[in-house]
Amino acid sequence: MKKTVITVIGKDTSGIIARVSAECAKHKVNILDITQSVLQDMFVMVMLTDIDSLDCPFKTFSTEMDTLGRELNLEIRVMHEDIFNSMHRI
Repeated sequence: MKKTVITVIGKDTSGIIARVSAECAKHKVNILDITQSVLQDMFVMVMLTDIDSLDCPFKTFSTEMDTLGRELNLEIRVMHEDIFNSMHRI
């Protein structure tokens, strides 16, 4: 199974989870796990996703998520799980 980690950070507004989830569903990305928190007015979310059925090139999906982030005034990053793990290995 090919996995990605999607991080979302920005000012809290209603509908963030719905919009990000809808973009994932549009591209057949399955959300395996999700955690989110609101710290004062800052929204932080991390999603673990399965991209085995992704219907477009990974770069296209990543770019579309970045574009969605700009539309919502959020920072949305998509990384392959192995890259994420390598970056956070102690």
